[in-house]
Amino acid sequence: MALRIISYNLRKHAAGHELEDIAKTYDADALCLQECDSEMLAPRLHDLQLADATRANRLGLAVYVRDERYEVLDTQVFAVHKSIHDRVLAPANERLLAALLRDKDSGERVLVGSFHAAPLTASNSLRRKQIAAAHEGMRSLAPETPAIMVGDFNYPWFIRGLERHLTTAGYTLNRSDEPTYLRYKFFTGYFDFVTSTGFEVEHVDVLPAGASDHRAIRFDAELAA
Repeated sequence: MALRIISYNLRKHAAGHELEDIAKTYDADALCLQECDSEMLAPRLHDLQLADATRANRLGLAVYVRDERYEVLDTQVFAVHKSIHDRVLAPANERLLAALLRDKDSGERVLVGSFHAAPLTASNSLRRKQIAAAHEGMRSLAPETPAIMVGDFNYPWFIRGLERHLTTAGYTLNRSDEPTYLRYKFFTGYFDFVTSTGFEVEHVDVLPAGASDHRAIRFDAELAA
């Protein structure tokens, strides 16, 4: 069983108008969004149905799923540790939207999560706590189920340290060969990652730049043997 997943930070929904073309062009099984406006999301994008979206978070999360192939068994939003940025500007502790899916042909169940970590004003230590809490949230939704979490991790430096923490927790980190954050000419970085358990991800592709300051990532995830 393999899933093709795309993850895209829309930059406060600035790239929302690109979603229909992305759904048509790249043949994804799941589309995970960050910084979207839930009130502006279409209920359907080509072959993808909106599984769920956050509503309390000013920088929303959403997951679309190919409903011809997958049944959405459950969805849940998880709050994680708040950064100072969250406390001062607006509540934004809903940083994971997880969906439990069942393959209609094989009956296999998988977890897919759209994640958005605290911005660079927070410490890497806090982001590691957020990532760990998000993983625990997914596990609580469906223990022992293969899980894959994608999104904007806001973690451009000291990646090896993050990888060590994830490996200890039983997760693998994958990222693209090209930078995904392009807002400033003098500063680009690798912000958009894939973490998984029970999956194998060989390569993460970066899609062409659009209206967002992030480039979308696309990858195929195979259930581990």
